[in-house]
Amino acid sequence: MNDQLMMEDVLTTLKNQIDLFSHGTVESSTAGVHNTFHDALCKATQQQNEVYNAMAAMGWYPSTQAEQQQIDQVKQKYAQPC
Repeated sequence: MNDQLMMEDVLTTLKNQIDLFSHGTVESSTAGVHNTFHDALCKATQQQNEVYNAMAAMGWYPSTQAEQQQIDQVKQKYAQPC
């Protein structure tokens, strides 16, 4: 397994953990459980960001810049009340 595939695997694992920790945080029934899941969620999101930044620096996670018109459309869409 090469480095890029390994990093992709780590990133996918972290994203799955974030999903689980997010649900655990929202669904927790006590403050202690909530805090534990929330702390784990914060750590996992920090790690995910570090892995993403490393992959992007290597050119392994290319992204494109959104056009300002698209950004404005999304802002307008979500600025409206439900």
